[in-house]
Amino acid sequence: MQITDTIDKVLKGKSFNKVLALAPEQTVFEALQTMAEYDVGCLIVCSEGRLVGIFSERDYARKGILRGHMSKETLVSDIMTSPVMYVTPEHTVDDCMNLMTERHFRHLPVIERDKVIGMVSIGDMVKWIISGQKQAIEALEGYITGGYPA
Repeated sequence: MQITDTIDKVLKGKSFNKVLALAPEQTVFEALQTMAEYDVGCLIVCSEGRLVGIFSERDYARKGILRGHMSKETLVSDIMTSPVMYVTPEHTVDDCMNLMTERHFRHLPVIERDKVIGMVSIGDMVKWIISGQKQAIEALEGYITGGYPA
């Protein structure tokens, strides 16, 4: 597990990789219910099968609550982030980490042939990198203690 691994590998390693989508005309309240039900911090927004936006907890906090919008009266389309920055399965963990850091994103949809096939979060990236470091540490410990041939 390295930073040069592709996002395709990360998606295959995730325990929850269901694509959760909303319609732009759904209410923010409905979006929040879905997020709570699946314990996720972000949902994609699709219209006629096309990705048109992304809705996150951050969108709700900054564009909803702080502006006095009521969740049952506000449409997702009113506060979603659009256009959407996304990655492909061929992007690397390092690519995503750089993009997330530079653009202050916590989530990136993964798109293949104009279809959303998954979502990666900053937490997914950190877990991937830490797992790789654990493997490297175990290999070095094995080498140092004689567990591996020289």
